[in-house]
Amino acid sequence: MNIVTLTLNPAFDVHCTVPHFAPYHENLARIDANEAGGKGVNISRALTVNGVENLCFVVLGEENGDSFAKRLQTDGMRYRALTVAGRIRENITVHTEGADETRISFPGFPTDESLLSLVEQELSEEIGESTMVTFTGRVPDGISMEAVKKFLRGLQKKGARIVIDSRSFSLDDLVEMKPWLIKPNQEEISAYLGREIKGFSEVASAARKLHEKGIENVMISLGAKGALLVCREGAWIATPPVVDAKSTIGAGDSSIGGFLAAAKDGTPADICLCRAVAYGSAACMTEGTRPPRKEDVASILPLIELKTV
Repeated sequence: MNIVTLTLNPAFDVHCTVPHFAPYHENLARIDANEAGGKGVNISRALTVNGVENLCFVVLGEENGDSFAKRLQTDGMRYRALTVAGRIRENITVHTEGADETRISFPGFPTDESLLSLVEQELSEEIGESTMVTFTGRVPDGISMEAVKKFLRGLQKKGARIVIDSRSFSLDDLVEMKPWLIKPNQEEISAYLGREIKGFSEVASAARKLHEKGIENVMISLGAKGALLVCREGAWIATPPVVDAKSTIGAGDSSIGGFLAAAKDGTPADICLCRAVAYGSAACMTEGTRPPRKEDVASILPLIELKTV
């Protein structure tokens, strides 16, 4: 099975440190990282670093797209780009002592629904039976959900297995689309069901409800507690060991990468879950949005506790 990640709304992820951040004053910052990001890019990078073949399809703004592409090349990623007028957005994360991260986001290039037609044309030769295609992140402004669903249904008709991780989709949208895999967190699945979901038993019950509505694989991320998976093969919770976490940004994207990496080889669902948790936990051990290192994934994997729900 092939893996294709879509990033229609990429971003430069800039991480900087301000030891003593003072609001309403000038602050001198040290730039720690300036990376090509976006949820699809993060998934592809995690796969690439771990030796899993994939294609990263990304839309670039012509004003700063060359710089973005160079970062993908430096990371050894196989990518295909579609360039449009405008500028790729920037996300700035400020790290400071004794406080939560502060994030500042700038808008990117304008889009409209014609973009989806261009993407579909560019991908026509890449999508085939059982190709796993990720659609992650916020739907860009200017593109309606109806247009997105039509686009994804077109890929499904070609045999693609659609992976969705996006807050832009409502529960009704997901039930209508019946994606192959979704990965909400506990907050997101609570929003889908209209009530706060607490504890493993409630999370498992909620995941089963979504699976029964036709979503083949429902994987709910539980932060440091791991993740839960409900699918037709069964239901499990995978709990990782405690790791020295440096950043949780992008860990969820890496966990999707881990699941796809295992599924690509025809691995049983419970082991796909363990691989997802290993990728996500290993990603937390790197700075910023850097991908999980292969050696960290290998060391975490045998320490994951897997339980049937």
